[in-house]
Amino acid sequence: MVCGAETQGNIGRILALSTVPGTTASWADKIYTCTYALPAGSLVLSVKEAAEPDAARADFHDLQRTTPGSAPIEGLANLGFPAFQTPASAVFTKDNFVLTVDAAALPEILGPNQVTRAAFAYQVATTVLACWSE
Repeated sequence: MVCGAETQGNIGRILALSTVPGTTASWADKIYTCTYALPAGSLVLSVKEAAEPDAARADFHDLQRTTPGSAPIEGLANLGFPAFQTPASAVFTKDNFVLTVDAAALPEILGPNQVTRAAFAYQVATTVLACWSE
């Protein structure tokens, strides 16, 4: 999903790229990672799979507690899922998965709409969640 054609197309549209961005994927220790080679730098999407939803929530809370600069995403912006954001990333948990969108290797401001890395990471995360089914 995070490396799929739909996500590639969404990222291309968000940044108004002339071609679909290339990706590199890997799977290790129950974490699927997809790195997007964007003109401005790398964007890394990862999904950690847990045995059950409670374990995923525990992983999420550990990550939130240990990630510098993390702040909860609340209200409608969290789409009803536990979520937090940093100045360069967005993290959500749904079902037995933890989704992380890391835009730290990108410029602070990017794209034709001049959005921040944090806003871009959030936008990418929500596009993934919008088509993510159990």
